[in-house]
Amino acid sequence: MKKLIPLSVLALAVFYLALALFPPAPKGPFNLTDFGRLPVLLNGRLKPMDTVARTTLLMLQGRQRVTTPDGRTLSPNEWLLDTLFRPREADTYRVFEITHPDVLAIFALTPEDGDGKKRFSFLQLEPHLMDLEKQARLAADPDLPANDRNAFQRAVLELRSHVSLYDRLTASLVYPASADFLDELTKFQNGLTAGVAAIRARQDNKPYDEAAAKALTDAADRFSMMAENGYLRALPPAEGDANLDNWRNAGTALIEGIPAGTLDPYAFSYAGLAHAWATQSPTQFNEILRLYRPALLGRFAARMDKADAEARFNTSQLFYHGMILYVAAFLLGVCSWLLWREALGRAAFWLVGLTWALATFGIVFRMWLEGRPPVTNLYSSALFIGWGAVALCLVLERIFRNGVGSVAGGLIGFATLIIAHYLSLGGDTLEMMQAVLDSNFWLATHVVAVTTGYAATFLAGFLALIYVFRGVFTRTLDKATGDALTKMVYGIVCFATVFSFVGTVLGGIWADQSWGRFWGWDPKENGALIIVLWNALILHARWGGLIKQRGLMALAIFGNIVTAWSWFGVNMLGVGLHSYGFMDSALFWLVAFVVSQLAIIVLAVAPVIKWRSATR
Repeated sequence: MKKLIPLSVLALAVFYLALALFPPAPKGPFNLTDFGRLPVLLNGRLKPMDTVARTTLLMLQGRQRVTTPDGRTLSPNEWLLDTLFRPREADTYRVFEITHPDVLAIFALTPEDGDGKKRFSFLQLEPHLMDLEKQARLAADPDLPANDRNAFQRAVLELRSHVSLYDRLTASLVYPASADFLDELTKFQNGLTAGVAAIRARQDNKPYDEAAAKALTDAADRFSMMAENGYLRALPPAEGDANLDNWRNAGTALIEGIPAGTLDPYAFSYAGLAHAWATQSPTQFNEILRLYRPALLGRFAARMDKADAEARFNTSQLFYHGMILYVAAFLLGVCSWLLWREALGRAAFWLVGLTWALATFGIVFRMWLEGRPPVTNLYSSALFIGWGAVALCLVLERIFRNGVGSVAGGLIGFATLIIAHYLSLGGDTLEMMQAVLDSNFWLATHVVAVTTGYAATFLAGFLALIYVFRGVFTRTLDKATGDALTKMVYGIVCFATVFSFVGTVLGGIWADQSWGRFWGWDPKENGALIIVLWNALILHARWGGLIKQRGLMALAIFGNIVTAWSWFGVNMLGVGLHSYGFMDSALFWLVAFVVSQLAIIVLAVAPVIKWRSATR
């Protein structure tokens, strides 16, 4: 029976992934899947509507699920459709996360007024939006350095940004205040020739049709508002133009069509979708989608294939399911130290391997979508650090076969995916690169090498954590296990030193090419150097006999602090060329992590603690 455990665990994991990664199509009469695949240009790249819906919700409320006042649960695409085409209905959905009490006071709200005591609707905010704007202007005072803003001012600016984003979404494809935009466009198209003639006659001081001129002027004003405020560039350029940068929002496309006397047909398509969604006419809605896509495929087939694949990738939630499997592997690995060591240990190893393969597919898929090496921003760095650390864990487990590699792999894999999830709350994780960083060569060499060094240094620290916890709180750390963990930490520190050093040198060469100097004592550069020096210190202390097992583990755990500082801490200083912005929640968790590591170091070296093993 024990021999069947690994195969059974692997079979269950594969079955779980088959169900999770290939979910059934959404139920209901509306073809939400095809709507989610519609391409839209945003932040420099063509992406599906599904990505827009998910990333926007993550920014606004930190989750993708929306609950209506009557208790219904909406998918991201349903929420986006309501926001675009039924804004007054969407205004009642509580999707604005507000946690700062002074920001709530601006709107005369309390936590009890919100969903989960922190999510509020646009309808609740609307009466006091002018007060929010006043506070935002004060917080955005150019004489106030961004780093000197307090938590309230940062929260105000963030909420103002979210409200502005929501407003711009509603103006992207239809005029927000229109009762039936399709009907208005149809009437406007029918009178467009007369309206243009009337405007030209008025300009030439000739008799003209005042009603026709006024109708055209009023419509042009509405289109101009949409062009100025519309967020989504969902309409492709005119026939014969395949330039990606020339995609337009509906307002711009409609204005461009007035002189020619013919409104953009794609604008009519979206107006038709708006009418069908507002009147809940699924047959009309689905038919428009069926006709819309073929019109684009001939011109943008390759890009639309990527948008379709991205929408399917979003739906699979691959990394979320990876978190669940990593936790299962971690628990199996811990249990293997207590009973059925060989069977449960093998099951944990196979489960970590399967999940690592899943993460590999996810990272490679993102590389294909972006056309970039694996690490381009903080989010992708979290994915890659976890991937690299787990790969090393699999190697260690293959060599030592004691469950430590599986436990460390499950723990690090889960932790880095959690970090990646919270980093995704900032918006699109496949963002465009800044011009100075737009180099696939250096992204594939310097960034990958440095990030591999991060992964290895973290792994050494996490192996040391396992050593300390097993030695202090359990009786499972015998001499053989202690010696094995020591060899693991020592080998991984050697590996980390090489990659950290090479990556830091390559970074200097890239810096010299990008901004004309090899080294400038930038905080990020200092952080990378500190990792190299700290790993070298550990090795020299071990070679010189200054530390033994427990000392090695204590120094490796402090390496977690050094690496976390270089990875996140320097980004929040607000100075240098690698500052990505101050984040209250990130600061709290960074400080909490540092304190926890210092406390564990005390456990490792304090002579008053009686270890439960015979280790040195």
